[in-house]
Amino acid sequence: MAFEAIVKKQLIKLKEPCLKCIDLVIQELINTVRQCTLKLNSYPQLREETERIVTTYVRERESKTKDQVMLLIDIELSYINTNHEDFIGFANAQQRSPAVSKKRAMPNQVIRRGWLTISISIMKGGSKDYWFILTADSLSWYKDAEEKEKKFMLPLDNLKLRDVEKGFMSTKHTFAIFNTEQRNVYKDLRQIELACDSQEDVYSWKASFLRAGVYPEKDQVENGDGVAADSPSMDPQLERQVETIRNLVDSYICIVNKNIQDLMPKAIMHLMINSAKKFIHSELLAYLYSSGDQNSLMEESADQAQRRDEMLCMYHALKEALLNIGDISTSTVSTPVPPPVDNTWIHTDPSPPSQRKSSSGVAPPSGRPPAVRCSTPGPPAVPPLNPLPAFGAPPPPQVPSRPTGVPPALPPGIPRRAPAASNRPTIIRPSEPSLLD
Repeated sequence: MAFEAIVKKQLIKLKEPCLKCIDLVIQELINTVRQCTLKLNSYPQLREETERIVTTYVRERESKTKDQVMLLIDIELSYINTNHEDFIGFANAQQRSPAVSKKRAMPNQVIRRGWLTISISIMKGGSKDYWFILTADSLSWYKDAEEKEKKFMLPLDNLKLRDVEKGFMSTKHTFAIFNTEQRNVYKDLRQIELACDSQEDVYSWKASFLRAGVYPEKDQVENGDGVAADSPSMDPQLERQVETIRNLVDSYICIVNKNIQDLMPKAIMHLMINSAKKFIHSELLAYLYSSGDQNSLMEESADQAQRRDEMLCMYHALKEALLNIGDISTSTVSTPVPPPVDNTWIHTDPSPPSQRKSSSGVAPPSGRPPAVRCSTPGPPAVPPLNPLPAFGAPPPPQVPSRPTGVPPALPPGIPRRAPAASNRPTIIRPSEPSLLD
């Protein structure tokens, strides 16, 4: 049956994108593992061994995942389920009109874009290149590919295709579009000749026009035996059959695509990603212990060892500095500064200096001979305890009394000085006559 043959060909084409999807997931998963193992740069051998074990496991799961996905597509190929609830069925497919219903459903569907050359005689302007857009209901051409300046839009109603022989001086391959009702197609032209660079482009454009409902003209050419041979064309009955099969294939392929799009991520997550996570959590440590010598795996890199030594040196230096700072704070003794001396009790003398000098130079009483000064040293003279002030002189300042006679205390740590010897001359007075003399 043509329907099953076409469906199976389309299903086989699903294998390549499914395998490419798995390859992309594998590549992303390996990159993730590599980024995670960068945390173990301090132990290079452990990092390499961990990356090797996980990558090997991921590669093993890759083959199993691909086998499972291929199995899903083989299951789809094994049976074409035409009883699916979303399948339109043969009756509904036949009820659809071949071209009109498709145009009504998708009037703005773009079928093809590309450059074509409109071949016009030199008297009418010559050949020019335009950017053509073929949709389900019209053919439009623009000045350039930006599609801003539209030159003309031609409806596809009652249009046919016709082959045109290649000109003598022309290097391009040409085909023509004409109206079956003998109307002008473009300006005063009954047909438009479109040229392509190669014959393959001509075949491709004809196939695109066929999808849009523009069919080639029926040409009858008699062969050498006088038998008329029809060129490849499509009669109305064949067109209906082709459109019916196309509707059936589109409906069933949509169902299969929906199933594959739903099952592919589930299969990849179950067979690859979740399995890898489970392996890393439960079995990776056992593989590392059984891989070899654990001491060699835990060897540090040279950079990490140098960094560790530098940090230890800095730690010991800081620790010693803290001990020195602690010794200084506990053994140092500071002496407080003594309070300032209160001299507010001292009164200044307001009398002039001459008066003070005269009062201080009063003659001694007449009962005693004058004192004779001598350079012979001797004990200092003891002044009277309460000398009388001179007449008219102000009273001397009052010295605070000290009942115990103890000199004022000095701040701790300052030794007391011995009294200095007086440098004043010693006054020797003659002794008074005793009562025994």
